[in-house]
Amino acid sequence: MFQIVELEDVVRVPPEKFGSPLNEVALELLKTRYESTINPEHGYMILVIDVKIDQVGKIIPGDGATYHKVRFQVLSFYPKKQEIVEGEVVEITDFGAFVRIGPADALLHLSQIMDDYLTSDVKSGVITASQTKRSLKVGSRVRVRINAVSLGHGMAMGKIGVTCRQPFLGAIEWIEEEIKKAEKQTKAEERAKVQG
Repeated sequence: MFQIVELEDVVRVPPEKFGSPLNEVALELLKTRYESTINPEHGYMILVIDVKIDQVGKIIPGDGATYHKVRFQVLSFYPKKQEIVEGEVVEITDFGAFVRIGPADALLHLSQIMDDYLTSDVKSGVITASQTKRSLKVGSRVRVRINAVSLGHGMAMGKIGVTCRQPFLGAIEWIEEEIKKAEKQTKAEERAKVQG
């Protein structure tokens, strides 16, 4: 889930930045510290926005810099278990596929794709089901449910596991087929009631 989180911190403004607009300096320092990192509490930190810095800072003896309290917002992505998300298959491996959801890649293991025997062709970038002949390939749009989340800290990448072994999950074209089948079945049942 994407969210905007409000945070507070203290930034160290080095002497070489004196004379520059304080908000711009604070934004630059916060971007370096927060963007493209992972926080276990807030998830993947994507973008620092709306910086408000105290104009009056503190000086610490022996350090020529000034320290300023700052309040700011961060656009973050925090994957929640059981959340349904859509993404794109970005890689096919021997053991499944990686699906890009937000700023992260989630693992869709072969056992979590469908109830069918699957073959994975890494060179062609395709996973094919033997009975239904459905396929999943690089570039396929999929709807999945998040079933495992383990976030790292700092620059370490977290791990996300997803499944599509439930009704109306999987490749978007599979879902569209299921909806058409359900609509046909509903119409057939309605006709049977009228005739019966």
